Order: sequence, then structure tokens, then C-alpha cells
Amino acid sequence: MSRILLIETSTSLCSVAIADGDRIAASRESESPRAHAAMTAPFVKEVLDECGLRAGDLDAVCVSAGPGSYTGLRVGVSTAKGICFATGVPLLSVGTLELLVHQARSNGWLPEGCHRVIPMIDARRMEVYTAVFTPEGEQLTEVQPQVITAGSFRAERSAGPVLVIGDGAGKCRELLAGPQVSFVQTCPTASGMLQPALQEFKAGHFRDVAYFEPFYLKDFVATVSRKKLF
Repeated sequence: MSRILLIETSTSLCSVAIADGDRIAASRESESPRAHAAMTAPFVKEVLDECGLRAGDLDAVCVSAGPGSYTGLRVGVSTAKGICFATGVPLLSVGTLELLVHQARSNGWLPEGCHRVIPMIDARRMEVYTAVFTPEGEQLTEVQPQVITAGSFRAERSAGPVLVIGDGAGKCRELLAGPQVSFVQTCPTASGMLQPALQEFKAGHFRDVAYFEPFYLKDFVATVSRKKLF
């Protein structure tokens, strides 16, 4: 049975879990937003200790690849790559939007007759990172940043039941509300990565540890403080 360390840091929630075969053996989630830098490594140690494992006992490390928070993704990927470099354990990754679709399926959140799932990662204001998926997880459109308006996804919403899911779902509820649209406001979690991580592992889709980079989608933009330090 494969033992895979799962790391998810793409949004405000920091979470880590260990998959032992087809079950989650241990997991941790931060209660404080933006706790990635402080909590990711301690969470990894805690779940390993709980399972009586060392990092070298793992069969793989799987990290959420984005899109999402620039800082959060850097922390998660750096932690995963550090473990892989130190132990020789292979690296896997799962797209954040794909992960949300799997969470919807595994938690029974798909509405009856659902024909499309639209995961949304909050990108501030009324912008989200999004794409359109089938309920089975097939990606139908490219991942892109999109400013949500009342006309967004009109064709999908009019064709049948749709699920909008993610930490960007709630802010879009008023604009996209309709009789065939369901909303689940949630963050992607490491535990929800179980099935897609197993699929990647069984398929042998290992990443190059030296060159793997998360899917930022947008370049990091640093802001200049208006405070006078001197």
C-alpha cells in the first residue's frame, strides 16, 4: 500500500495529510489564515510522528500545484521539494481546481443531475482563477483569471445543474445565483487530494524535483509600503 504525504497550501487554509493506501491515516489543518510558513513543516512532522513514519518511509510526496496564493504555493512546493531532495522520494502534483472537483465528488456535494463543475479560487475583488470541468473531473476549458459578472458561465448555467465550488464561490453567489446553480464555499484540503494523488502515483506521473514550479497563473506583484521608516 502506497504512503503519500499530501500538502495543500494554495489558499488561506494550510493542510497536510498522509494517505495510507486508499485512506487518510493522519491530517492537520491550520485554524489561522495564512499560516503556511509557520505551520507547514510542523504539520508534516506531526502527521509522520502520528503514523510512526520517517520521511524516507514515504512512497511519494504530492503537493497542490496551483493556481492560488503566490506565497502559499511557494511554501508548499518548497517544503515538498525539500523532503524529496533529502530522501529521494518522488514528487507528485495535483492542480488546485482539479482537487476541488474531487472534493465535490468525494463529499457528495454534486447536485442531482450535475453536468458541470466550476471550481473558483479567490483572486481578490471579483476576480477568480477558474475553469470548467465535468463531474467526472475532465477539464473542458483552460485555467484562467476571470472577473465574474452576471453573464459569466451563462451557457453552462442554462444547460443544466451546475456546482460552483471553492474559496471564491461565496462572493460570486449573488451574481451567478439561479435555480440550477449550487454553491459550496470551501478551501481545497490535503485530505481531498487523496484520490487524484493516488491516480497520479499509479500512473507514474512523477515530477522533476529540480525543475518543478507551481502554476502561479499570474506574476507576483510586490507593493511598496506607504509608511515612512526613516
